[in-house]
Amino acid sequence: MATLHISDLELAINWWRERQPSPDGISACAQVRALAEVYALMVYHHDAQWDEQLLQGAARAAFLDWYGSTQDSPCIAICSTTQGDALCKGCGRTFEEVKHWTELGAFEKRAVWRRILREGTAWRFNRYAERVAGSTPAEDPKS
Repeated sequence: MATLHISDLELAINWWRERQPSPDGISACAQVRALAEVYALMVYHHDAQWDEQLLQGAARAAFLDWYGSTQDSPCIAICSTTQGDALCKGCGRTFEEVKHWTELGAFEKRAVWRRILREGTAWRFNRYAERVAGSTPAEDPKS
């Protein structure tokens, strides 16, 4: 079952607030109001996740518009799953996630993104200089 996480809902709300700021400092655009209803229910029920199927109408459209503005794939074109790794060193996705990425829906992809961001161990989160600093230096050809 795919779910909407409250942190993604917050990101969507803030994206819409920046995109269509309140003209008077009080009112909110229709997209923010629709997403805020779901957010309020999640907070009221102490739910960090919401079943994807429960997100309907304007709230679903507003969420998917925000999702469409985000980077789709975490891939950095350094895929170690092609070399047999169960977890890609480049992006942090599992072999199955890489293999089925194009088949996953928006909510499933966001779940993967949340996990790899939380773990923060993939090469996508550091610079090349940091990666080579931990490697064994090559032999000096002059010696």
